[in-house]
Amino acid sequence: MRFACLLLGLVLSAHAAPPTWTPDNGDGTFTNPIFYEEFSDPDLIRVGEDFYLTGTTMHSMPGLPVLHSRDLVNWEFVAYAAQTLDLGPAFRLEDGKSIYGQGFWAPSFRYHDGTYYIFSNVNREKTQIFTATNPAGPWQHREMKRSLHDLSVLFDDGKVYAIWGYRSIQFAQLTEDLTDIVPGTQREIIAKEAGMGEGLHFYKIDGKYFITSAWYENVMRMPAARADRPEGPYEVNQAISIDEDFGLAQGNRLGDMRGAKAPYDIRPSNSKVAGKMSLHQGGIVQTPLGEWWGYSMMDFNSVGRLTALSPVTWKDGWPYFGLPGNLTRTPRTWVKPKTREAPRVTVPYERNDDFTAAALKPIWQWNHVPVPAAWSLAERSGSLTLHALPATSLWDARNTLTQRSIGPRSSPVTLLDASAMADGDVAGLALFSRPYAWIGVEKTAGKLTIVQFDEQTGRQSRRALDGARLWLRANCDFLKEQADFSYSIDGKHFETLGEPFPMVFQLTTFQGVRYGLFNYSLAGKQGGSASFDSFEVIQPDTRGLQRPIPYGKRVQLMSDGHDYGLAVDGSQPKAGVAISLRVINRSLGRVALKWRDRFLSIDDQGAARFTRTSPSDGETFQWIETPDGELVLLSLRTQRYLRIDPESRQVDATSPGPRPDRSDGVRFEWRGAPGS
Repeated sequence: MRFACLLLGLVLSAHAAPPTWTPDNGDGTFTNPIFYEEFSDPDLIRVGEDFYLTGTTMHSMPGLPVLHSRDLVNWEFVAYAAQTLDLGPAFRLEDGKSIYGQGFWAPSFRYHDGTYYIFSNVNREKTQIFTATNPAGPWQHREMKRSLHDLSVLFDDGKVYAIWGYRSIQFAQLTEDLTDIVPGTQREIIAKEAGMGEGLHFYKIDGKYFITSAWYENVMRMPAARADRPEGPYEVNQAISIDEDFGLAQGNRLGDMRGAKAPYDIRPSNSKVAGKMSLHQGGIVQTPLGEWWGYSMMDFNSVGRLTALSPVTWKDGWPYFGLPGNLTRTPRTWVKPKTREAPRVTVPYERNDDFTAAALKPIWQWNHVPVPAAWSLAERSGSLTLHALPATSLWDARNTLTQRSIGPRSSPVTLLDASAMADGDVAGLALFSRPYAWIGVEKTAGKLTIVQFDEQTGRQSRRALDGARLWLRANCDFLKEQADFSYSIDGKHFETLGEPFPMVFQLTTFQGVRYGLFNYSLAGKQGGSASFDSFEVIQPDTRGLQRPIPYGKRVQLMSDGHDYGLAVDGSQPKAGVAISLRVINRSLGRVALKWRDRFLSIDDQGAARFTRTSPSDGETFQWIETPDGELVLLSLRTQRYLRIDPESRQVDATSPGPRPDRSDGVRFEWRGAPGS
């Protein structure tokens, strides 16, 4: 089914350059992540030809977004299942309480007999249920009589089961109204020591019952379990996906991950840490044409937890994420799922806003439950007006309006009119996280001052402001994990204010860095108002750091970080002075590499040589680039990666994938060959 509200999704021409990140490469392939913005704890269902997706939104309102796709790659926004969730002062940022890092998390998305269901955990509260007969809504809300941690629900032959728990996996049948468990049906079906984790997904496939989970002891991984009956006994597979981080190194992190007070213990980026960011927490789905695909999330450093799509290989009755020759590892770029019709290139959200519409765009979410009377789109035409409510800092400021940041680099810019601010008011643009930082305007004794504040250091950089209108900008580099702030009086010439700000992955908010617009009063009472006349996100890298594949051109492949490249001795590839290779288009983002009249060829054991064989799988490589922009080449013969071994200097295609510490010789820097 299609719904009118799907028009809210931003639809792009299949051949147009997208204004934002899209995983669709336009050549029949996709590149992970599916969204280069936070979408954590994903759960996905298929209804006929349509796929629907929801995920964690924590303390942000509205919550539980519902997205729609026909191909698992291009997604459109449909609706939020929950406009707000108000279960007491903490949900409203009142009485010194908050639900940071709590709220809606790890939802279970299901469809049965004409009804869509979303079951969601809420910390210290009972499990919440949302139902609709149309994914566009309206969604009805009710509450269970208990809390089921990381639950997953299964409708099965007239009965409804739930599983939940942390390592010790619990099972029960649900009552007919789904609000409680049937007395006497609860039991432990998988013991704590069996190796399962949390983040459960429960399926029935060809008469067997499967559970996928996430576990983070030593390394991130996805264990799975299977049984002939829903209540077990279950057999556990310790990893159907493990070690896949696409070569991205661990960035800045809080030492305790839940810092409570600045200055925080910020641990700097560390490429030697392996396995801590790998794909985890997800499930599987079958397409209408019979393919199996996996979906899961990855800690992508300070931009947040991002969703990835994986081909699934069934082996020995287990659904492994990866290809037959490289089980448990997901190629960052691969062929899109097969569909009956070619889907349009779409993205869920439009990030920019001129605030001329009657409602906020779906990209926006409030920090906790907002105060409706203290914000308006109509009070000042073409502006978002925020009235200052009393707060001690940005952390407890109500009616802060946020949206997810987007990588790998982006710059939110807003135009602020401070003419109606009152003494004690603070308004501006924030990078909301822990620590947070902002640039804005303070009004004191009738005078306006531009201020850049860094929570980590407590440092305030200040400049006097003549007039009341200015542009505020934050430049965010999520690969370097650093941001800086600037302002402009004319919207063209920006002046940096303050020092570079380290962006950090942390679990206090359990979210990535978010852009925020705010206005609060330090005077202990309601203050004046601030008007935001526009908001724009400048994205210089809408294809990430990927470059167009140089089909038909000659290139040299240099081993990343070394002074040698891919060379040849007779017919044998070796490390040395890089030779000139012509890039032959093999379609679907795949290439053959030709040297003179020979092609680089890989045999079944992964050994490499140059042969005069016409290109087939042995001579074909998937052209893939890491998040940092280096080239990796996946052999279609071995389904493993080409490398120049740094120790032996031998060339083969045996690597399972690039390591974060760059020690494996898998990454290449390609450059145009002389005379090409």
